This record gives sequence, C-alpha cells and structure tokens, in this order.
Amino acid sequence: MRTTQVAMAIALLLSASAAAAQEGSRPKPSQTGTVSQEVASTKISLVYDRPVARGRDLFGALVKWGVPWTPGANWATTIELNKDVTIEGQPLNAGKYSIWAIPQEAEWTMIFSKEDHVFHTKFPEGKDALRVLVKPTSAQHMETLAWYFPVVGPDSAVLAMHWGATVVPLSIRISK
Repeated sequence: MRTTQVAMAIALLLSASAAAAQEGSRPKPSQTGTVSQEVASTKISLVYDRPVARGRDLFGALVKWGVPWTPGANWATTIELNKDVTIEGQPLNAGKYSIWAIPQEAEWTMIFSKEDHVFHTKFPEGKDALRVLVKPTSAQHMETLAWYFPVVGPDSAVLAMHWGATVVPLSIRISK
C-alpha cells in the first residue's frame, strides 16, 4: 500500500512539473522584435515587444490620450545609438534610451528617457534626455505594432512607429 502511495505522489509531481515546464514555454502574447539601421557610420538599434491590436480600439481608448506610454509592451522600448544624432532637429547623444510617447489626436510628444530598463507601465519621471513633438499620420492597418525605417538616405532616416492605422514618424539626422 505504501509503495502505491509513493508511486502516485511521484507521478503527480512529475505531471505537475511537466505542466509547469510547458506553461513556461508558451510564447508571450507580445513577442520581442528588433530593428536596426546603419546611416552613414551610425548604427540605430531598437528592441521592443510587439503588442497585437486584436480588434481593440487603440489610441484614445486602450492607449489613453495625454498619458505617457511606451510604444511596445512588457518592458519599455529601447533605442541605442553608437553616435550623436538629431531627432526632429534636436540633439540626442550616443547611448541607450527608453522611448515613451504622450499621444494626442493632433500631435504626439516623443520622449527619450535616460532610464533604459523600465517596466512598460512605470514612466521614469524627470529622466528625459529629449522630448520632441511629432504629427502622426494615417496608414493601412498594422495588426502588430512595428518600428521600421521607411526612408534611409546618406545622412538621415525616418524611423516610424506603426500600430493600427497610426504612424508616428521620427526624422533622424546624423550629427557631423
């Protein structure tokens, strides 16, 4: 009788352990993405987790107007620059930053924070390296949030954040 109870206990433990291992191997709902671009000799790299729209109303609903939000999920989206650049005409030194946005219907404030490892709901007040104003545009629906470089020139590029029908373009120029 005792052997049967021990065998059952071991079987239950193994079953629970296998279930926990399988649970841990499930993919995150917002998968990690990366994008990088070299412009002249400057490397621009982003790491972000990609939320999915799944039929939800995005801006003004899920993402509130006037509230800081990282354009991504899980951990704040980061950008790393190996050289100084200007973004929307404003200087940003080489380094690694988290990216935040304060969306509004007509204009967004894009924030580059000196805090580069931040949970996505913990906006790092008072840690700004740069704030710029950008006008969003409309485009075809993008189900999964994406960052990409739709324009790359010899000394400049446009970095775009695109989710739903909203695109937020950032003009980047390489510092001389």
